[in-house]
Amino acid sequence: MPLREIRGQPLARDAMAYVLAGGRGSRLMELTDNRAKPAVYFGGMSRIIDFALSNALNSGIRRIGVATQYKAHSLIRHMQRAWNFMRPERNESFDILPASQRIDEFHWYEGTADAVFQNIDIIQAHDPRYIVVLAGDHIYKMDYEIMLQQHVQSGADVTVGCLEVPRMQATGFGVMAVDEDARITAFVEKPADPPAMPGKPDVALASMGIYVFDTQFLFDQLRRDAETPGSKRDFGGDIIPYIVKHGKAVAHLFSQSAIRAAEEIEEYWRDVGTLDAYWEANIDLTDVVPKLNMYDRDWPIWTDQIVAAPAKFVHDEEGRRGMAVSSLISQDCIVSGASAYRSLLFTGVKMGSYSDVKEGVILPYCNIGRGARLNRVIVDSGVRIPEGLVVGEDPQLDARRFQRTESGICLITKTMIDRLG
Repeated sequence: MPLREIRGQPLARDAMAYVLAGGRGSRLMELTDNRAKPAVYFGGMSRIIDFALSNALNSGIRRIGVATQYKAHSLIRHMQRAWNFMRPERNESFDILPASQRIDEFHWYEGTADAVFQNIDIIQAHDPRYIVVLAGDHIYKMDYEIMLQQHVQSGADVTVGCLEVPRMQATGFGVMAVDEDARITAFVEKPADPPAMPGKPDVALASMGIYVFDTQFLFDQLRRDAETPGSKRDFGGDIIPYIVKHGKAVAHLFSQSAIRAAEEIEEYWRDVGTLDAYWEANIDLTDVVPKLNMYDRDWPIWTDQIVAAPAKFVHDEEGRRGMAVSSLISQDCIVSGASAYRSLLFTGVKMGSYSDVKEGVILPYCNIGRGARLNRVIVDSGVRIPEGLVVGEDPQLDARRFQRTESGICLITKTMIDRLG
C-alpha cells in the first residue's frame, strides 16, 4: 500500500515547492539564446518547467515559488499566463522571484542555495513547515507527497531525490553513497569511479536535484552557508555535503514515487540538456506507446491553454496531400498539401504544399515553405523556412549553415536562416 494511502492529512498541505529556474542551459546552444532552459518548449504544447510545477500541483502542494535569473522574460510571461489561477483566499500562492539584488545592490543569485537564501523573508510569510526544492529543467512525473512522508518518517535533516542509473553512466551526476537504511554516507560531484548501491554493484544513485527540508532547518543551513568563506552558495556543492557530514541525509528513490500511467513500462526521467537529448525526448512522444504518457488525465501536465483554431489538413491530390503519420499536431496548425512523419508541430505551425518533415521538432509559429524537406531537425519558434530548403541530406552543407550535432540533429534558428541570404 502506498504511503499516501495510510495517512489522513497530506503533508503537501504544509509544504512549499521552491523551483530553481534560473539556469541558461548552454548545451542547448542557440535554443537558449533568448530564453532560460526551463522556458524551452516541449511536447507540442508545454514548457519544460510545466513538469515540475504540475508535479507540485498534482501532489497537493498549493504554495509555489519560482526563482528566475537568466533571460527570464519568456519564462515569466508563460508563468503569468499559465499559472495565475492560485487563490490566496484558499491558502494558495504562486510567487515569481527574479534575481533582484534583494540582499544588496551588488549581488544577483550566486548559486542555487543563494536563490533560496535571498528570499527567506518571502518564504517565511507563507509559513510552510516543509520546503521541497526542485530543479525546473527536467521531464518527469513524480508524487512529492510520498517523498515528504519518507522525510518525516525517517527523521532526516534532508531527503534527496535519487535515480538508479548504471554505475559508469553516473559520472556526470552528483552521486550518493548510501548504507542499507538509505542514509547517505557520502556525496560526490561527477566522480570518475561512482560508488555503487549496497547489493547492486553495477548501479549508482544519482541526485535528481530534488531536496526536502524542514523549513527552519533549511533557513539555519542557508544562513550558516552565507557566512562561510569560499562557499559557492550551491545545494549540490555546499549544503548537501555539509549535512551528509554533520547531520542526517537520506536518499529517496525515484521509483518509489514516480507516476506511471497504465501503458508506461518504466519510470520516466530525462534531462533534456543537450540538443540530442531534447530532440530524442520529443520524438519519443510519437511512439505508438510512448515512454511518457502526456494523455494521463490522472496526472495532467498543466500549461498555457491558448485559444486557437483546431489543426487543419487540406488538399487531397497525388503528391499534394495534407497528412501526418505518427506525429503530434497542435492547435492552429495547417498542413497544406504537405506531410509530417514522426514529428511534432507545435502551436501555429504552417506547412506549405509539397513540403515534407521527417522526425522534426517544429516549435510554435514556424512557417515551412513550399517544397522544403526537413529531416531530423529542431526548428526554433517563429522561423520561416524558405521554399525548397533541404536539411538533413548533406551533412557537410548542414554543418556550415546550421548547428549540427555529431548524431546529425540540426538546430535551425532565425539568425541562421537570415545568414542564408
